[in-house]
Amino acid sequence: MIFRINKIVLSCLCLILVTSFSCTTKDNSKLNKSNILDHKVDSLLALMTLEEKVGQMNLYNGFWEVTGPMPQEGDSKTKYDHLRKGWVGGMLNVKGVDNVRKMQQIAVEETRLGIPLIIGYDVIHGYKTLSPIPLAESASWDLEAIEKSARIAAVEASAAGINWTFAPMVDISRDPRWGRVMEGAGEDPYLGSKIAAARIKGFQGEDLSRPNTIAATAKHFAAYGFTEAGREYNTVDISTSKLYNMVLPPFKTAAENDVKTFMNSFNDLNGEPVSGSKYLQRDILKGEWNFKGFVVSDWASINEIIYWGRAKNKKEAAEIASKAGSDMDMEGYVYIKELVNLVKEGIVDERIINEAVGRILRVKFELGLFDDPYKYCNKENERKLIGQASHHEAALDMAKKSVVLLKNDNNLLPLKKEGQNIALIGHLANDKNSPLGSWRIASDDNTAISILEGMNAYKGNKLTYKKGVNLYEGITAFAQEVKINTTDRTGITEAINTAKDADVVVMVLGEHGFQSGEARSRTQLDLPGLQQELLEAVYKVNKNIVLVLQNGRPLALEWAAEHIPAILVSWQLGTQTGNAIAQVLYGDYNPSGKLPMTFPRNVGQIPIYYNYKNTGRATNREGNVFWSHYIDQENTPLFPFGHGLSYTNFDYSDLTIESQSYSINGTINISVSVSNVGDYDGKEVVQLYIRDLVGSIVRPVKELKGFELVSLKKGETKRIDFKLTKAELGFYNNNGEFIIESGDFEIFVGGSSDTKLKENFTLK
Repeated sequence: MIFRINKIVLSCLCLILVTSFSCTTKDNSKLNKSNILDHKVDSLLALMTLEEKVGQMNLYNGFWEVTGPMPQEGDSKTKYDHLRKGWVGGMLNVKGVDNVRKMQQIAVEETRLGIPLIIGYDVIHGYKTLSPIPLAESASWDLEAIEKSARIAAVEASAAGINWTFAPMVDISRDPRWGRVMEGAGEDPYLGSKIAAARIKGFQGEDLSRPNTIAATAKHFAAYGFTEAGREYNTVDISTSKLYNMVLPPFKTAAENDVKTFMNSFNDLNGEPVSGSKYLQRDILKGEWNFKGFVVSDWASINEIIYWGRAKNKKEAAEIASKAGSDMDMEGYVYIKELVNLVKEGIVDERIINEAVGRILRVKFELGLFDDPYKYCNKENERKLIGQASHHEAALDMAKKSVVLLKNDNNLLPLKKEGQNIALIGHLANDKNSPLGSWRIASDDNTAISILEGMNAYKGNKLTYKKGVNLYEGITAFAQEVKINTTDRTGITEAINTAKDADVVVMVLGEHGFQSGEARSRTQLDLPGLQQELLEAVYKVNKNIVLVLQNGRPLALEWAAEHIPAILVSWQLGTQTGNAIAQVLYGDYNPSGKLPMTFPRNVGQIPIYYNYKNTGRATNREGNVFWSHYIDQENTPLFPFGHGLSYTNFDYSDLTIESQSYSINGTINISVSVSNVGDYDGKEVVQLYIRDLVGSIVRPVKELKGFELVSLKKGETKRIDFKLTKAELGFYNNNGEFIIESGDFEIFVGGSSDTKLKENFTLK
């Protein structure tokens, strides 16, 4: 590939080459890659003006039809001029090889130094071929499949010119009112950490310089999942213990797994907007964790420091954020307008600018953009890699693994493949758009396989579809806001009449895909609109109902849990939704998913989660009203974290520990027998929990510390082994120090967090 290299940059690269070889030693013939990168970055920094440095800290949204005429006036003209001057470090929401090449050509061939752009995009659960939403994938507890899903997303996105994704979201959250739970891994920091590592490896691969990898972003740093009332962009007020033991572990794991970028968030912490938090960004991330990549703001979050009341204008916001360690300003126009003058006035030290720009350039070098700025602009790759058959096969596999069977009374599932009269009811059953879920901006509308299409592939039964009621009346084109139907009951009578004569009724109800995601907070978690009314009306005439839920968060389903015999949580499963659900319904795939978040009985229980503290009055010891409870509802969840059934049954027995006493530095070996005692081959997620009975800080009643996904043929028994070390037995004190304390512990092993099978040991 031939492209113009600026003479100044060519001289810089020659200097780098000479410097690189000087790094070799007699004892080490292999070049020290980190030192070489440092030399490359320092050499380029030495050539840059202050304005060009600040430009690298500036991230713009795509601002014109790239293959069309150049902008002539307004904001787009200003951005275009900045791009030609080398005052833009990266672009987001530019996709497609032709568009990316046009942008990159301006940066590389028209600017003084020819520094390539980094091209970012929200590749959240796939690019064109969509896997299940991240919360659904997390329900699989299958780290290999999750990594593969991210790998496919990276292959397709990189083929479209993109080299940076704003994923994975690793926020832990206990509040399903928050719409962005669909984008994460749920409520548990141990599971969330494992999934974060899998997704980062999938996106970044083994070698980031390869043309089919993209830089990953750990977001939102930090505590965004604990926004008050589950309301987007809201305040956060949590303890130090919660911060270190619940919020930070997945982020620390991301840093340890060499994630290339972090994104800060929209919330505050300890009264500081986190985009201006030195404590989080410099002290913890870049200090304690020695993070080498760069920190990018969320959309205009640096500018929003003003709205929080922490800064009075853009100048103060730029000073606060840059000093705190925010390296790149996404669509905030703060750095590009203010930082140069702040440095010239002596308010911000240029060393802060150099550090931020050095981090940004380092990632660009690691991506190989200086070797070939157009490495992600291969038209042939774009044509052949995006949407290929193997990607759809993998998306189907991921979708099936994500389905959770909540309930299956009287073995109503799987459905028989012949001789049944089946009524399929629900607006969502014939919807090809909603199952794609939120955060699918590169995909095409109405490209999901609907459940009706998936079930129609099975020809042995009579299948009759009726909508019942419309879930929604319309969706706004710009904001993708869903207007829910609450008045039009047309179709209920027709659905009832169809259900009367059916052997089994499959009802597909839940949320539209755009009812979860960013800015989709809800105060009620029941079935939206008239769907509950439809469900109860059908139940009156036929109780053999299989409820298939399409949802982006846990829902409050107390009536359904009491009355409906079979319930599947299918989430929003992406492109292959209908095929996946049909194969589960008909038993060609035995469900094995487990809940990554607790399902509440009602909203009044929220936040509700499995790893709660015991409190001083956890039970009714005195036989009176004065204990921790509600007077109108149970304390227990509707369905606990880790819950998920199978078409077969699993039996746990013979839980053993090698010894009842261990040293703090020892390894605790645990084993348990798991038997498939049902009539189907199946998979089970074997889960290990611990309880530290007495600690210097009150410990939860249970903490997930291990899991294994095991396949068992019917009648088969396997012995599953776990190991516990200091890493699993310790915790963070209120100074952020990781400590391990002696004392008594309980261990629990089973198929969900409410398992009762346990043993005890002591650490000395």
